[in-house]
Amino acid sequence: MTTADSPASAGALPGHDPVAGAERPWFAHYPPGVPRAVGVPAEQSLSEMVANAAQRYGDRTAFSNLGGSLSFAEVDALATRVASYLQNQLGLAKGDRIVLQMPNLMQYPVALFGALRAGLIVVNANPLYTADELAKVVADAQPRAIVVLANFADKLEQVVREHPIDHVIVTQAGDMLHQPKRAIVNLVAKRVKKMVPAYSLPGAIPFRDLLTGSPDAFDDPRLTHADVAFLQYTGGTTGGTKAAVLTHWNLLNNQEQFIGNIRVVLDEANTTVIAALPLYHVFALTVNCIGLFRYGSHNVLITNPRDIPAFITTLDQTKPDALVLVSTLAAALMDNEGFAKLDLSNVKVSVAGGMALRSAVGKRWRELTDSDIIEGYGLTEASPVVSVNPTHLPPRVGTIGVPLPSTDVRILREDGAEVAQGEPGELAVKGPQVMAGYWNKPEETAAVITDDGWLLTGDVATMDDDGYLRIVDRKKEIIVVSGFNVYPGDLEDAAMLHPKVSEAGAIPVPDEHAGEVPKLFVVKRDESLTEAELAAFLKERLTGYKRPRHIEFIGELPKTNVGKVLRRGLRELEESRSLPDAAG
Repeated sequence: MTTADSPASAGALPGHDPVAGAERPWFAHYPPGVPRAVGVPAEQSLSEMVANAAQRYGDRTAFSNLGGSLSFAEVDALATRVASYLQNQLGLAKGDRIVLQMPNLMQYPVALFGALRAGLIVVNANPLYTADELAKVVADAQPRAIVVLANFADKLEQVVREHPIDHVIVTQAGDMLHQPKRAIVNLVAKRVKKMVPAYSLPGAIPFRDLLTGSPDAFDDPRLTHADVAFLQYTGGTTGGTKAAVLTHWNLLNNQEQFIGNIRVVLDEANTTVIAALPLYHVFALTVNCIGLFRYGSHNVLITNPRDIPAFITTLDQTKPDALVLVSTLAAALMDNEGFAKLDLSNVKVSVAGGMALRSAVGKRWRELTDSDIIEGYGLTEASPVVSVNPTHLPPRVGTIGVPLPSTDVRILREDGAEVAQGEPGELAVKGPQVMAGYWNKPEETAAVITDDGWLLTGDVATMDDDGYLRIVDRKKEIIVVSGFNVYPGDLEDAAMLHPKVSEAGAIPVPDEHAGEVPKLFVVKRDESLTEAELAAFLKERLTGYKRPRHIEFIGELPKTNVGKVLRRGLRELEESRSLPDAAG
């Protein structure tokens, strides 16, 4: 059983470097000064990393949001207070799980680093989860505590009736701001904008109480590389809800693996970076909250990136050196007339994470900003970054770049043998960023991590002669909506809970704004079922981005000879409708 005390793979603990003594074609593309291997991290834990960054950067701004800011020293000091409170007032111990459910607010890094300092295992939860989705996470992770933004506490109220949590901590949007701004922001959110639904959570602890913990009472849990830092929930390479077990070793290595490319384009002494992807998402978690914090960057946290006018105002005020965003968000920014008026002369690089970068978006971004969007590839099971386009070279459009230092890759046939050069096959990854396994799911772990430590990603890829990788298909059939994964099985299962639904099959269809969105094909059990009725039913059970944008009723679903729904058949049906009439 994969638990906090039993990491499951070679990626979880220090071991031999997978490319030691080897020659790989992609080494030729590494920026000057970037080594082939990163070596063993000097720090034993993310907590130690935070403390060291605070010593190096002191009073420089680490995070800003909603008109307030925190220095590196303040983040470190507050993390110790939070850790002490969790230990001494709440009785939480090393290995206990704590859920963090909030958007990009300064409370997030303070709660995160405090929980890690206390030796807790952090479970990130999307604030947009429905009560059903959150309940699955809580039932699986069995956390002893949760920190939730008040805006989403009504859903938590439903969850704790069936899945009690020892300690519920509620934060409000302005909690890390100084008075009187704190009171004003919280009042506006609750009374003016009506963003906080009514909820009842008896005994809930106000977030600011955590900041009263005594630093002198903090008891260092003596963390090591092998200790678990996160249970990061994902549908995995095979679908279904499961958590990737990510250790301090995994995260310390992954930020060191990509930081060499950052050094090429960003000055460590004074860098401002826009953090537009949510920190609970594994990409922004590793790159912004951990990696760029360690590098000494000022992370500007964007709480609501969908508010494009406010986002553009922030860009105008902060004059960032870099942006971390998603392809669809870059397109939305450029579609706003205010974007072209911005002075973006400071921008040296932008990084697209979470979904494939559309070539038209990259080209237009270069024209408007005189800087490139760099695309890479990662997955939760790899903490997450595997490859990236080198920052000292023009990006090679259509590729996911080259593997990071200390990362080896293979392209495999169905039988496990390597394909011929340039042929497509399943991408396999080996390196210190590979997860320890899936939480309490040994069979699922064994299905994706080989005995010798290779992670089978489920993505079909090719490799160019010089080592650049291209993703050509998704073996695992994930639908990526604006950077967020939607697993067809989850959508199908939710639809089939409706008594009037007999069968359901979900596939991705192209979308101008989100890249792709779910389409649901449904076989009725009762002919009275309408699209509106089913859509309303799914709205209660699925987060917004997971809901089908299109519902089509169909007489029967294509199936394999063993009765499994053949999603490929549905895709072929959909594609045939987009082809021009051969007789025309």
